[in-house]
Amino acid sequence: MNYQIIPVTAFSQNCSVIWDDETQQAALVDPGGDAETIKAVLAERGLVPSQILLTHGHLDHVGAAAELAAHYQVPIVGPHPLDAFWLDNLPTQSRMFGLPECAPLTPERWLEEGETVQVGNVVLEVLLCPGHTPGHIVFFDRAGRLLISGDVIFNGGVGRTDFPQGSHSDLIDAIKTKLLPLGDDVTFVPGHGPISTLGRERLSNPFLQE
Repeated sequence: MNYQIIPVTAFSQNCSVIWDDETQQAALVDPGGDAETIKAVLAERGLVPSQILLTHGHLDHVGAAAELAAHYQVPIVGPHPLDAFWLDNLPTQSRMFGLPECAPLTPERWLEEGETVQVGNVVLEVLLCPGHTPGHIVFFDRAGRLLISGDVIFNGGVGRTDFPQGSHSDLIDAIKTKLLPLGDDVTFVPGHGPISTLGRERLSNPFLQE
């Protein structure tokens, strides 16, 4: 699977366009804003997304999802239904961050642990990794050894857990029991900041040394 990170908004959020070389089928993951920038990157690569995938319901990850779904006439898929309250409260999140109002959002398909999403011939496994939000999911391309991790784990850090229904213990447990066992060689694209590998974080991430 190929990917390109598109940093968007003042939060420098990593929207990712992913695509399968064989079929040229593409998907957008976490388009947090700056819809025109995202459209320009897709046009430059000659890609048209077949779906929009969401890891969780925070505004900085979903802000442009509805606009892009309407523009490309594609479904929004994910996150887990436990994040429905975040998507229902997007107008409140908008006011909290002083951003243009984002309407409540309901995806065409919620995702559960163990389900898969297909992008061309690429199969993405869905893992539920709560803590940053209760319904946070990640997408894992096992064959390509690539993980789209949202705000669960970062290069040198982990997701914040001081939001409603956040849990630091749940987050660390999800990283240690679900992500690290995927393998040290797995590269992950986080929701913010530079990429890393699970092996590097296992050895050096200060939050995982407890």
